[in-house]
Amino acid sequence: MSLFSWLRPAGPSLTAELQQRLQRLPAAAGLSECSLREQRWVVLDLETTGLNLNKDRVLSIGAVVIEDGAIDFSQQFERTLQCAEVKLGPSVLIHGIGPSAIAAGSDPALALLDFMEFVGDSPLLAFHAPFDQHMLGRALKEHLGYKLQHSFMDVADIAPLVCPQAQIREAGLDEWIDWFKLEVFERHNASADALATAELALILFSRARQQQIHSPLNLQQRLNQWKRRQQTPSF
Repeated sequence: MSLFSWLRPAGPSLTAELQQRLQRLPAAAGLSECSLREQRWVVLDLETTGLNLNKDRVLSIGAVVIEDGAIDFSQQFERTLQCAEVKLGPSVLIHGIGPSAIAAGSDPALALLDFMEFVGDSPLLAFHAPFDQHMLGRALKEHLGYKLQHSFMDVADIAPLVCPQAQIREAGLDEWIDWFKLEVFERHNASADALATAELALILFSRARQQQIHSPLNLQQRLNQWKRRQQTPSF
């Protein structure tokens, strides 16, 4: 044993079955040069106790799959996570996940492992993806000792990249839904928001192809170039 091993926090205690399932998870694949239409995407939305990246917790996970250029309704994921001693903030007024729903939720380790099996090696899409990526990564580390390495792409960045004429770069999901006149009948729960994000992503992928952006890797490269231009001061 290392002299300093006692300084490291112990990892989560998992059953043998969960450990075996964890070890069977596929390695995350990098963004590929296949077509945007061919790529399997997992579109994710999280509901959390609040917006503090270091203190708040994941309450629910909603996800849908885009595959073969369409939303595959046979591949959907939804879980509410048990969260002991959680203090619900004002966000509960938005997502409506109250104490009884949290108490009846799934064990976090099991729910998170189920989700990563659902994801497989696919890249993830989310609206304001850095938040979801950070919160999911924290939860996976805490409950499974798992390091999230999957590619994330931010629909909030793709939208102004391929639709600059909208001139709503800092817009939220609702603004883009309104701009494209999408009919969304439910919002502010993880599954409904994931579905709305997926519908928006399909429109954006179509716009991207019209602009000669044909692969996930190419899209990421164009996003990186676009972000650098946004950060360059104009004189």
